Amino acid sequence: MFAITGATGKVGGAVARTLLAADQSIRVVVRDLSKSKTWAACGADIALADTRDASALTKALSNVDGAFAMLPPTFDPSPGFTEGRAMIEALHTALRVAQPPKLVVLSTIGADAPQPNLLNQLGLLEHALADLPMPVTFLRAAWFMENAAWDVTPARTDGVISSYLQPLDKTFPMVSAEDVGRTAAELLLESWVGHRVIDLEGPRRVSPNDIAKAFTNALGGPVKTRIVARDGWDRLFREQGMTNPTPRMQMLDGFNEGWIDFPKREAESRKGTITIDQAIKALVVETPVKAGSS
Repeated sequence: MFAITGATGKVGGAVARTLLAADQSIRVVVRDLSKSKTWAACGADIALADTRDASALTKALSNVDGAFAMLPPTFDPSPGFTEGRAMIEALHTALRVAQPPKLVVLSTIGADAPQPNLLNQLGLLEHALADLPMPVTFLRAAWFMENAAWDVTPARTDGVISSYLQPLDKTFPMVSAEDVGRTAAELLLESWVGHRVIDLEGPRRVSPNDIAKAFTNALGGPVKTRIVARDGWDRLFREQGMTNPTPRMQMLDGFNEGWIDFPKREAESRKGTITIDQAIKALVVETPVKAGSS
C-alpha cells in the first residue's frame, strides 16, 4: 500500500490514479473526509490528517510500502514562510516516526535558488527532509501548465490573456500536473538507494505566445497575449487580495531573468508527454462558460 498526500488535488489525484491503474493499493491522506468519497469508492484506504498535525500524519504514513508527500501550495505566505515552516516541521516529525520504506516528495524548479522568492518554501522542505534515513526522491517539477486556468475566462471573453512571464517569445520550462503525478507514481514503484533529485518538465519549453496559440486552437478564435508591466505587479496582486506579494514577484523575476531554471544534468531529468495544446484544451473543457459569455 502507498500513502498519498494531496490526493484531492491535480498532482496527488494523478498519483492515486496511476497507482490504482498499476493494481496497487493506496491510502489517501485528506484534510476533509467529505472530499474522500471518490477514492473510497475506488477501494482506497482513507486517512484523515491535517498538514500541521504530526500525530495524525504519523498514523497516515505508517505501515505502507512507500509514500508521496507534498505541501499544499501557499501563494501568499507570511514573512519568513511561517505557514510553510509549520507544515514542514509536522511532516518531518511524522516521517521520522512512521519510517515509510521509500518516499517521493514533490518539490519544484528553483528549490535550490539562493535568491529570495516564493519557491524557497520547497527549498526549506528539501533541507528539512535531508536527514531522513529512507530512500527519498525530490521531484522538482517545472512551472505547471495548469496555471493557465486563470486565463480561460479572459481568453474566451476578450481574446486577450495577461502574462507576467516575459518577454512573450521566451520559452520557459513547463509541465502538466498530470505528468507530475504520473511520474511521481512511477518513481514510487522504482527501487533506489539514498537521496536523489529528479527534474521534470514537459516535452518542450513553452512561451507566453505558445500559450496564446494553444488557446486560439482550443477556442477556435484568435487569442493574444499582453505583457503585465513589472511596475504594476504589486498593486495588481494586492487588489487580488494578496497581503505579501513580494515572494511571488521575486519568483516571477527569477523565471524572467533566468536564475530559476533546471541545470544541465540529463541523467537526473525526465520529460512529460503532455503538450501545452493538450493541457490548454483540457482546461477549456473543464472550465464552465459563465452566463453572458459567448
